[in-house]
Amino acid sequence: MAKSKPFLPTKGNYILDGESVLNLNEDQLAGIRNRKIGFIFQSFNLLPRTTAMQNVMLPMSYAGIEKDKRQEIAKKYLEMVGLKDRLNHTSNQLSGGQQQRVAIARSLVMNPAILLADEPTGNIASAQADEIMKIFEKLNNQGHTIIMITHEADIASHAKRIIHIRDGKVEKDEKN
Repeated sequence: MAKSKPFLPTKGNYILDGESVLNLNEDQLAGIRNRKIGFIFQSFNLLPRTTAMQNVMLPMSYAGIEKDKRQEIAKKYLEMVGLKDRLNHTSNQLSGGQQQRVAIARSLVMNPAILLADEPTGNIASAQADEIMKIFEKLNNQGHTIIMITHEADIASHAKRIIHIRDGKVEKDEKN
């Protein structure tokens, strides 16, 4: 059975990181999302009975990257977020801040052009939130686009641009 076409725009073209996505089917769009967009969820969305390493390797598994390379890349990103000593711990053996850092590492392993972060610091202590914001600032300085949703003004203050939305409408757009 053929996959149906997703919503099509009435005019124009949509180019993501230099690649037109206008005529792609659902499977191709899923591939683009896996390669070009990293997702960081407020609730982490880690697989509970798998290790930090296995959680981080997951997007690469879907992309068909061989296991040795997946392990090498996952270890690199887990070390980057300060979890070198937690590679083989399952989600329930990690603190909230550690789980969020695993989620961040997982979102980065495909080297996405865009990171979408939904309240990435909402469930963690302020010291851990500051660590995560430092990671985001470093990533942004390396060329990653980060789109973050937050209700916390101190977290938003780390951004270069802040867009205030109320009732689905842009209320204010300011450069920081």
